[in-house]
Amino acid sequence: MSEPTALSLIPPAVVLVLAVWLRRPILSLILGAVVGLLLLDPAEMLNNFAATSLKVMADETIGWLILVCGSFGALIALLVRTGGALAFGHKAIALAKGRRSSLFMTFILGLVIFIDDYLNALTVGETMKRVTDKYKVSREMLAYVVDSTAAPVCVLVPVSTWAVFFGGLLVDNGVAPEGEGISVYMSAIPYMLYAWLAVAMVLLVALGLVPALGPMKRAELKAAAVEEQHDANARQVHTSDDYAVHAIEEEFETAHKDGKLHNFLVPLLLMVGFTVYFDIDVWKGLLATLVVTLPYYAVQKLMPLSEMMEQMIDGFKNMLPAIGTVIAAFIFKDVCDNLMLPQYVIDTLSPFMTAQLLPAVVFLAMAVLAFATGSSWGIFAVTIPIVMPLAHSVGADIPLVIGALLSASSFGSQACFYSDSTVLAAQGSGCDLVSHAVTQLPYALIAAGLAFVGFILIA
Repeated sequence: MSEPTALSLIPPAVVLVLAVWLRRPILSLILGAVVGLLLLDPAEMLNNFAATSLKVMADETIGWLILVCGSFGALIALLVRTGGALAFGHKAIALAKGRRSSLFMTFILGLVIFIDDYLNALTVGETMKRVTDKYKVSREMLAYVVDSTAAPVCVLVPVSTWAVFFGGLLVDNGVAPEGEGISVYMSAIPYMLYAWLAVAMVLLVALGLVPALGPMKRAELKAAAVEEQHDANARQVHTSDDYAVHAIEEEFETAHKDGKLHNFLVPLLLMVGFTVYFDIDVWKGLLATLVVTLPYYAVQKLMPLSEMMEQMIDGFKNMLPAIGTVIAAFIFKDVCDNLMLPQYVIDTLSPFMTAQLLPAVVFLAMAVLAFATGSSWGIFAVTIPIVMPLAHSVGADIPLVIGALLSASSFGSQACFYSDSTVLAAQGSGCDLVSHAVTQLPYALIAAGLAFVGFILIA
């Protein structure tokens, strides 16, 4: 397309409808991408799909994601097989006195693992789901708490992958001087209203001060009604993928029953420590952790090296549904970019972009884009060269506009049905992806509505 048009809105609408109707996110994203390619050039649809998918698979970000998610799955499999995860679960259950305290523990753990939203989403859900299961907390509620302490928390911490990435973009686009990207990023943290409100909202929900709403209420009632979280009926409601979730459950069944707590805590602490040491590089942190963890387990004679390798391969397999969803989302995002969806949304809202309204309009426009495409980081990278010159030209408050952009990114990461953070939070919590997205959406929309009003009042 040479000019952005309203046709660019059709593929996101198709994906959202199909995701809710079919409850098959990967299929919905692929069909949405096909619809977009048909709009671009029906005769070349197959060739363009092949070229787009190859382009996505050659993307360094996708390679990084496959390695990080797969390796994390391998590490989780080791933690489970050695009995370390089971030992942590027993210890946490002893500390938790009820559903509120179990959810509050989940919230605190989410705050502690602040360096990366992937690391947070995978670790917290996998760690806490057996604790919350005991008190009949629905997997949807657990996934909501996990997701709300992933991107919204990471975006508020200047020592995180989000800060490193976005700080670099601010420098690359001339918004911040060389070497001052993180400083400019930090000046915008007080104005990241959605992230602050999302964290406050999930704390109130975890403590029972805000009630379960709509779909979440139904999920909680269903969880309270079953005798065991993972009986046959519960599986139909709570699993993100039969293969992945049943596989990890089988690993727990074969885990060492007398596992030691240190076999769980030491690898996790190493992972966090190494990630920080390598300048918030999660992949290097995971590699270093595995290099230390394998001999650490071998010295204890917990299992032969051959069995460790088998467990790691099985753990990698368990992450394939999440990896597949994110790859499909990247393909879909690329198609939306070719349809000029970001430009259409910005052009449509540009008449309202005054110095006073710009932060609120930027938040609204970027939130819609991030929600529609499932790309928080990608949308920011595409739109910052458009938005920031506009902010300078109308005399808007620059930290406030950056705060609005980051608020929109964190909203998209949390609320979008097929964003990487949402997918991984559901995967780690053992929750159906669409059920997680639908049940948390009312809370995300409330926080987004309050953030929108806040940007108007502050400006």
